[in-house]
Amino acid sequence: MTEAEARADVCARAAAWLRTPWHHRARLQGVGVDCAQLLIAVYSEAGIIEAFDPGDYPIDSMLHSDREIFREWCERYGRQVAVPRPGDAVVWKFGRCFSHGGIVLDWPGRVLHAYRPFGMVCETPADVARLAGREAVFYSFW
Repeated sequence: MTEAEARADVCARAAAWLRTPWHHRARLQGVGVDCAQLLIAVYSEAGIIEAFDPGDYPIDSMLHSDREIFREWCERYGRQVAVPRPGDAVVWKFGRCFSHGGIVLDWPGRVLHAYRPFGMVCETPADVARLAGREAVFYSFW
């Protein structure tokens, strides 16, 4: 599979999660998922990374800790890039650290993410609602 095909596969697999309800620390398509678990599920289903258990992470850790838990996971498997391409991950800063992630379909117009304010996995522009103006970093797994 070429890189372009692998990126398209990641985007298609991510789209299959649309409308899955948001649920902290869950990873079951159609039943519940949070933004971190969505990335683990999609990239592991596509064979890009090995599935892993991220362990316990408090729902509000970004308000009480500077520890970059989400970025640590992304940096374990990928590398930071300046300009995202389809299939890359985006992680936004909330509170004290980067703590909300999604999969880029077409930056900045289309990002797929499990977004708690909307209560489900959705496809939105990168600047929807509370994401507008937030600092973001991008990771590629290729």
